Amino acid sequence: MGAVFSGKNAQLQILISAFPMYREPEVWVIQLHDVDLKLLRVFATIVKCGGFSAAQAALNAGQSTISEQMSHLETRLGVKLCQRGRSGFHLTEQGVAVHEATLRLLAAVENFCLDADVLKQHISGQLNLGIIDTTITDPDSPIPRTTQRFVSRGHDVHLNVYIGSPAELEERVLDGRLHLAVGHFPIHVPGLSYSALYQEALGLYCGRRHPLFASQTEGARLLEEIRASRIVARGYMQHYDLEQLGASKAAATVDNIEALAILIISGAYLGFLPVHFAAQWVKSDDMRQLATNQLQLMSPFDVISRRGLAPPPILRAFLEDLATCSRTANHG
Repeated sequence: MGAVFSGKNAQLQILISAFPMYREPEVWVIQLHDVDLKLLRVFATIVKCGGFSAAQAALNAGQSTISEQMSHLETRLGVKLCQRGRSGFHLTEQGVAVHEATLRLLAAVENFCLDADVLKQHISGQLNLGIIDTTITDPDSPIPRTTQRFVSRGHDVHLNVYIGSPAELEERVLDGRLHLAVGHFPIHVPGLSYSALYQEALGLYCGRRHPLFASQTEGARLLEEIRASRIVARGYMQHYDLEQLGASKAAATVDNIEALAILIISGAYLGFLPVHFAAQWVKSDDMRQLATNQLQLMSPFDVISRRGLAPPPILRAFLEDLATCSRTANHG
């Protein structure tokens, strides 16, 4: 995708070459006006909400108005973007390609707005932040302190927060939908910059209905019984979790901590949880931490951003506050 600006009423040219129905590379050149950007935002919102009806509240518009806007956009682009009816809402093959290009375009427009802030005396704009799930109970997380410090400076900023798995966060930072993300990233992806923030303590837990909940077994015998139990592992850390237990395979795999906690509470599985997150169920006697001396781990948390790009002022300011709050926590 490329962009060309000219004249007072600049038009944006998007170069779309990713339509999968073409055997030979082709490039579409579409002259976009302000109204087209508005229609593309409508399209992106419809896809995000999962249909015309579901998007009415988000767009503050009736279904007939939304249908008319989509018809106008399809006429402008010359392709059918979606199908809807009794079978539900779904994108056409062309619609999938246009939606992907739309997300890239809107991210580029937002980044342009952020870059333009360098000409202003104060920081303003939209900051898109990603965070791994279940950090709300972590007293060592610098995110709440950073947010308070950042907002208290009087910045005119709209903050968007996305909660996702490590892989989702990395993907969204890479394609520009997120400016930065904080979480546990065991495998470093090319194109991203990783900076260490803090460590999170993990423990092995079982639920009240698990046979080991009331067991008095300790030491090597306990570890043998743990290895013989059903283990639920984090999908992004599966081999690591199993290696810590000396187990050969996982009986269940999850991609987020809340799902892991649900399986542990069921009493059918053992698994690693953040100590701060599990504390609420330990207190209510619904969980028990096992082998506390042998199986308490430390998980590193990093902040990630795209490599090779000069951060816009809004992102630079947030990163500076994040570094300050992280240092304060580590020394305090």
